[in-house]
Amino acid sequence: MKRVRRIIKIDEDLCNGCGKCVSACVEGAIQLVDGKARLVSESYCDGLGACIGECPQGAITIEEREAEEFDSNAVLAHGKSKHSLTIPAHNHSLEGGIGHVHPDGTVCPSARSIDRRAEHAERSIAESLGTEAPSELVNWPIKLHLVNPRAPFLQDAHLLIAADCTAFAYGAFHSKLLRGKVLLTACPKFDNLDSHLEKLGEILLNNNVLSVTVVKMEVPCCSGIVRLAEVAIKASGKHIPLETVTVSLSGEILAPDHACCSSS
Repeated sequence: MKRVRRIIKIDEDLCNGCGKCVSACVEGAIQLVDGKARLVSESYCDGLGACIGECPQGAITIEEREAEEFDSNAVLAHGKSKHSLTIPAHNHSLEGGIGHVHPDGTVCPSARSIDRRAEHAERSIAESLGTEAPSELVNWPIKLHLVNPRAPFLQDAHLLIAADCTAFAYGAFHSKLLRGKVLLTACPKFDNLDSHLEKLGEILLNNNVLSVTVVKMEVPCCSGIVRLAEVAIKASGKHIPLETVTVSLSGEILAPDHACCSSS
């Protein structure tokens, strides 16, 4: 049943996908979907606005409009109450890019936008020369379908678009390919490439991307990820250098193919 009441409103243009509002909403009314905070059910929102103070972007406000009534029983059935933080059953699924919440209320890093470029830039030479090879990963999330097209780490970035298998096949993936780049991963065989094309197109349009490197396996189906980058760059109307690196099944880098894509 609907009535006029107070309920949250999320400005997706302001939202940067940090996930703080998800942690703050104990009713489970907000989740990250495709890198943006979304109200998943009106009946889960009590309209009290506990999430507002957690939003660093000012993307959440309270409005009065016709909406489904707040249903505490539905919240309990959903798996969240004001006094417990059990994981909602549907949060175990990654379908649709939904970010799941851990029992302590934190958002899984696979869905929360994290920018570690400054941290890596300040890393000491001594640490870099340590016995344990350092990670070169500077951003979360890394799955293309989870990334917010306006995430700060995408601005002035050298993008590395890698087929999922490549990081496992090539032992020096971090030191030889990932260093100095922002990582986006996808599987051209099992993922929805049409959805990926739309997302990558948004990324290229909304950010000053300096270059794109595609890393694929030598198997035929992996050529789809190269085509994805080529089409997205052409559609953006920008002149963005594109490099393709192919990893063999035995874990070796084959001769890289350099290209340059633009709208022309």
